[in-house]
Amino acid sequence: MGNRYLAQLTHTSLARAVHAHIVTSGFKSFPLIINRLIDHYCKSSNIPYARHLFDKIPKPDIVATTTLLSAYSVAGNIKLAHQLFKVTPLTIRDTVSYNAMITAFSHSHDGHAALQLFIQMKRLGFVPDPFTFSSVLGALSLIADEERHCQQLHCEVVKRGVLSVPSVLNALMSCYVCCASSPLVDSCLLMAAARKLFDEASTSLRDEPSWTTIIAGYVRNGDLVAARKLLDGMTNHIAVAWNAMISGYVHRGFYEEAFDLLRRMHSLGIQLDEYTYTSVISAASNAGLFYIGSQVHAYVLRTVVKPSQHFVLSVNNALITFYTKCGKLVEAKRIFDKMPVKDLVSWNAILSGYVNARCIEEANTIFREMPERSLLTWTVMISGLAQNGFGEEGLKLFNQMKLEGLDPCDYAYAGAIASCSVLGSLDNGQQLHSQIIRLGHDSSLSVGNALITMYARCGLVEAADTVFLTMPYVDSVSWNAMIAALAQHGHGVRAIQLYEQMLKEDILPDRITFLTILSACSHAGLVKEGRHYFDTMRAHYGITPEEDHYSRLIDLFCRAGMFSEAKTVTESMPFEPSAPIWEALLSGCRIHGNMELGIKAAEQLLKLLPQQDGTYISLSNMYATLGQWDEVARVRKLMRERGVKKEPGCSWIEVENMVHVFLVDDAVHPEVHAVYKYLEQLVHEMRKLGYVPDTKYVLHDMESEQKENALSTHSEKLAVVYGIMKIPLGATIRVFKNLRICGDCHNAFKFISKVVDREIIVRDRKRFHHFRNGECSCGNYW
Repeated sequence: MGNRYLAQLTHTSLARAVHAHIVTSGFKSFPLIINRLIDHYCKSSNIPYARHLFDKIPKPDIVATTTLLSAYSVAGNIKLAHQLFKVTPLTIRDTVSYNAMITAFSHSHDGHAALQLFIQMKRLGFVPDPFTFSSVLGALSLIADEERHCQQLHCEVVKRGVLSVPSVLNALMSCYVCCASSPLVDSCLLMAAARKLFDEASTSLRDEPSWTTIIAGYVRNGDLVAARKLLDGMTNHIAVAWNAMISGYVHRGFYEEAFDLLRRMHSLGIQLDEYTYTSVISAASNAGLFYIGSQVHAYVLRTVVKPSQHFVLSVNNALITFYTKCGKLVEAKRIFDKMPVKDLVSWNAILSGYVNARCIEEANTIFREMPERSLLTWTVMISGLAQNGFGEEGLKLFNQMKLEGLDPCDYAYAGAIASCSVLGSLDNGQQLHSQIIRLGHDSSLSVGNALITMYARCGLVEAADTVFLTMPYVDSVSWNAMIAALAQHGHGVRAIQLYEQMLKEDILPDRITFLTILSACSHAGLVKEGRHYFDTMRAHYGITPEEDHYSRLIDLFCRAGMFSEAKTVTESMPFEPSAPIWEALLSGCRIHGNMELGIKAAEQLLKLLPQQDGTYISLSNMYATLGQWDEVARVRKLMRERGVKKEPGCSWIEVENMVHVFLVDDAVHPEVHAVYKYLEQLVHEMRKLGYVPDTKYVLHDMESEQKENALSTHSEKLAVVYGIMKIPLGATIRVFKNLRICGDCHNAFKFISKVVDREIIVRDRKRFHHFRNGECSCGNYW
């Protein structure tokens, strides 16, 4: 009676009550009852109690063993499953138990272990059945990378006469399809083998999985034409196959084809599901088609009645990504807040949206509120902080992630290295580089590109070049990063040579490439070359110059004092001059003393960017140079009225893995008085070599002696002198500054480098200056 009752139970939660009644009745359960109870406990996810019952059986039979094995497999506990299987005597093992263990290995993505067990099973005389072949072929799909791997099992399937079983046929087709993605094979040959299986199968064997497997196989291996031809020839419209086709179009950027297929699905009455909607919403996201994406959203809201929880979750996650990519954060957050259930994908999607929109404060709030965090979560946040200038916070978060037991992936390391780039922290960057090599992440493309930028921004352009040359694989980002590194350090000719080498390697330049090469020409005064590269953008590569390209070209002309050419370019632009254009003009006018045009550019900038402090300072300085102190007072009054505050000059240097910060007129640093005293000694030695303070960079109406004293308190001078005092003899001094270096400091560092016989590297807001033996790498062209 107990056995019959347990057999008829449909609610597994009642099994515990029946079991309790059996125990209290004093009835001693026989094996069949115990097996029934173990089965019920496994189905109700109470595996520990099922194991408790199992362990009480003196001699468990194969039914109880296989039930528990399958439960461990479903729960993903492959270790306990394997332990149980190993202690199961050979005398009671059967094909079903082997199938359960092979399936467990396959589900845990351990294809090699599944195949080894299959071989052992055959060697011990157990006869594989169709379910065995379905499982082992699924495992082989995970690891097959040569045609012979598929062929060997194909022969075994034919020999056993199970090719006519639909599940085996589909598993074998899937095996060929997966193997076709291996770089060691000719994908066309493997897909031809899969297609031959499909074509030779009887009509009754071609079920929904068969059609889906072959169409998805063509999609996966890039043959969209063959996939579409098969899809168009289907008599039964299988939604999964159509979804696979749409997904293939989306992943390869054929968005119009994806939308066209969606319209055809709708007209043919094929049921659209969450996979259909997520694919087309992704297409709208990637193509930036806000109108189409919002139409799909509206259609879902209007037509989908009582959607499942999975439908709501997956479609809303796709919509969050869509709206954030289209710059509609309010709409994305509204969807997120209204979701009845959120998963990690939902949280990561909204977090990424705020990070990409540079809303770091909001992103930090979301990060703190997240109920769980994945490696992706940490990586997004670390990279976002670095990209938005919060290098110190990025490094702290990276270290916190490691303290919480997560092993950083290569992308997380790339984010941490980017944080070092922001800070100019060479010591931390080199330590991370060592860890990367030890962990084997040095072959990662993202890590390599981050290291190029880090070394370049820390002043070691040759180290950046070494990373570039030793990377196993480089892409256009790598080339752009290295060209930009050379440009920042004033190596214009080398940057051009690298660009030409890039073209010989058949790497097509993009808009970023031209920005970097134009910057290289601008910093090195290579006017002819810069004009040539600007002209080739559209003529040779079909890239339409944008505002930032025009601003680089104008900057190139202005730095060379070619204001008539700069004016011609400005007038020929297909759009009105905006802030970057006027900034380029202002910069060039300041260098060459073109006060009339410079004042005009500054006035235009004040209209466009009234809160930008640098424009007021530049305009005030130009009026001061002309001795127009009334105008200087007017500009400063305007600044006060608009609530604009001047960003204070700030420089920092890393000494013994600690960053020391100096401000203008610094009186806070604990050793600043010793710095001032040593600077006086240096100035005395510099004057012997001909140094004369350039007081035109102190634009106040004060006495000459007072101006000289004001120059000696500039933050970059204090940081350089502190480095000379603290860093061992012969080592390079590396200083970083938040503003442009002033002319007097630039001149002073040339003399200091000669007096102390040290190399001094200063990174300001625009570029690097390498001072050696009384000269600067910029050739005074800055």
